[in-house]
Amino acid sequence: MSLHLFLYGVRVSTTIAPEVLSSTGAPPVRRRTRVLALPEARWALASLVAFLAGLALDVGGAPGWVCAGVYAVAYVCGGWEPALEGLRALREKTLDVDLLMIVAALGAAAIGQVLDGALLIVIFATSGALEALATARTADSVRGLLDLAPTTATRLTDTGEETVPTAELAVGDTLLVRPGERIGADGTVLDGVSEADQATITGESLPVVKRPGDEVFAGTLNGTGVLRVRVERDPADSVIARIVALVEEASRTKAPTQLFIEKIEQRYSVGVVVATLAVFGVPLAFGENLTDALLRAMTFMIVASPCAVVLATMPPLLSAIANAGRHGVLVKSAVAMERLGEIDTAALDKTGTLTEGTPEVTAVRPLPGSGLDPDALLALAASAEHSSEHPLARAVVAAARARELRLAPATDFTATPGRGVTATVDGRTVTVGRAETPEAAPDDGETLVHVTRDGIPVGTLALHDRLRADAPAATAALTALTGSAPVLLTGDASPAAARVAGATGLTDVRAGLLPEDKVTAVRGLQDAGRKVLFVGDGVNDAPALASAHAGVAMGRAGSDLALETADAVVVRDELAAVPAVVHLSRTARRLVVQNLVIAGVAITGLVLWDLLGHLPLPLGVAGHEGSTVLVGLNGLRLLRESAWRSGQPQDT
Repeated sequence: MSLHLFLYGVRVSTTIAPEVLSSTGAPPVRRRTRVLALPEARWALASLVAFLAGLALDVGGAPGWVCAGVYAVAYVCGGWEPALEGLRALREKTLDVDLLMIVAALGAAAIGQVLDGALLIVIFATSGALEALATARTADSVRGLLDLAPTTATRLTDTGEETVPTAELAVGDTLLVRPGERIGADGTVLDGVSEADQATITGESLPVVKRPGDEVFAGTLNGTGVLRVRVERDPADSVIARIVALVEEASRTKAPTQLFIEKIEQRYSVGVVVATLAVFGVPLAFGENLTDALLRAMTFMIVASPCAVVLATMPPLLSAIANAGRHGVLVKSAVAMERLGEIDTAALDKTGTLTEGTPEVTAVRPLPGSGLDPDALLALAASAEHSSEHPLARAVVAAARARELRLAPATDFTATPGRGVTATVDGRTVTVGRAETPEAAPDDGETLVHVTRDGIPVGTLALHDRLRADAPAATAALTALTGSAPVLLTGDASPAAARVAGATGLTDVRAGLLPEDKVTAVRGLQDAGRKVLFVGDGVNDAPALASAHAGVAMGRAGSDLALETADAVVVRDELAAVPAVVHLSRTARRLVVQNLVIAGVAITGLVLWDLLGHLPLPLGVAGHEGSTVLVGLNGLRLLRESAWRSGQPQDT
C-alpha cells in the first residue's frame, strides 16, 4: 500500500509549490524530470509491453508456453522491486501490504490464472512509476523555488558597484535592482519607485508598486523602475527559503489519524495472512479441489488488503494543504491541518492581526519641564527604537525619518516583549514602551507609547492603527464556524481594544496583556474544554501560538519567532484566509470519514462475495483497485477552487 499512499500524498504536496510560488511575470523556473529517465518508469513500461504482447499472443492462439513466457517477463519486470522491498520489510519483522499483492499474483499464476496475475503486477508497477515521477517532480519544484532567487546581485559600496553571490549578502547591504531583474534578498526599498511581481510569495496576480520604505522579497521580479534595496534578512532566512522548508516539512509529516491507521495496518495485514491460510485450508480439508481453494484464497488476499483504508486519510489532508498553499496559507504539516479543523474557539491578537499592523504616529506630546520639543522627543524615541522589529517601533522610526530628524546611535539595546525597549542614547538610558501605570488613552482608541530618560518620564507618543478591511467579515465567519465569537487578546490599552472590538463585533475583550497573560488566557479557555485557535503576528504572540491547540501567524509582518512557532502562516496577509483554512480543514476531516466508510463497505462487500459466493479474480482486482482509486479521487476533490471559496467570508 505504500505505493498508493506515496502516489497520492506526494502528488498532492507537489501542487503546493508550482501554484503558490510560480511567477506570473516571467516563465516559472521549474525543472521537469522526463518520465523515461526514471528506472521505475522503464520497468513499468517493459512490464506493460510484455503484458500486452502476451495478451495479443493469447488472443491470437499462440501456444500456451509462449504466452506464459511472455507473461513471465511482465511478472519479472514489474514485480521484482516491490517483491525485494517487501522481503526487506519482512526481515525487519514488518509486513508490507505490497508483498501480499506479489504473493497473490504468484499464487494466481500457480493455479493457471497467469493473465490475471500479470494484470495485477502491471497495475502495481504503474503505480510505482507514477510515485517515482511525482516524487521527482516534487523535488524539482522545491529546487525550482530556490532557483527563483538569483545567484548574483549588484551590491553598492563606497567605491561603486560590485557583483556578488547572493549567498554572501549580509543584513545592511545595499542592492541595486535594475528593471527586469529578480530581487536578490528580502529587504526595504531605500530609493526609487517600481512595480514588483511578487506572486511567487503572496500569490497576488497583479504587480505591486514599491516605494521607499516598502518591503520587497527575494525572488520577486522588478518591473520598469530602478530600486535601491537595503538587505533586511540573511538570504538563508528569506521568505522564499522559509516557504521551501515549510513545503518540505508538510510533505514529510503524517496526521495522528494516519499514524493510527498505519499502526493498525500491521496487525490487520497479519490477520489477512492468517485468514487467507484459513480460507485456503478449511475448504481444502472438506474436499474442495486445490485449484478452487487456492483461487478463492488468492482473491480473498487481494480484496481484504487495506489499501483503500490506508489511503483514506492523507489525500484529503494533503489536498487541503495544497489548496491552502495556492491561496497564500502555508500549513506546516498534516498534523497541523488536522488540528485546525478541531478548533471550537478563536482568540485573536489586535495589532497586525485585526489591524493592518502599520500604525502611524498621530501626536507627539513632550511633558512640561522635559526640555524637549516634539521633534527632539520623537528623535529620542526613534533612536532607541531603531533596532526593534515591533510595528509600533517601526512607525516611530518612520515618523522621525519623514521629518528628516537625525537619529543618534543607540547601544545596550534590549527589548522586553509586551513592555517596550531600553537603549543608551547619547550616554543616557532611554525607555520607550508601555508604562507601569499608563494614562488613559483618548476615546478614539489611539495607542500611547511612553518615553522616559534616566527613569524620568519625558513625553508620550500617540499612534493609530487602521482596522483591516476584511476583519469584520473574518470574525463573523469564525463565529459561524465555531459557534462563539472570537476572544480579543491584546497588550494594548482598553480604549484601543474596545474600538477594534466594536468594529468587529467582539464582546470578550482582554486588554493590557503581557505575553504570559495571553498564555494564561489561552490555557484558561482550554481548561474549560475549548480547543483554541490563536492568531497573532508579533514576538509577544509566540508563547500563545505555542500554547494554543492550533496557531496561525500573519506572515507578511509577522516576526520570525511567531512564524516558527505557528502551525500555519498566512503569507498573503489576509485575515479572511483564517476562516477559509479552518473550513478547508473541517471539509478534509469529513472526507476522511467518507473515505473510511467507502473503504470499509468495499472491503466488506468483496470479502463476503468471495467467502459466500464465487468472486472472479479479475473482478476482485477491479473492485479492490477501484475502491482505492475512488478513495484517492474523493480526497483530491479538495484541490478544486470551490473548496477554498466556500470557506471564505461572503463579502470578501
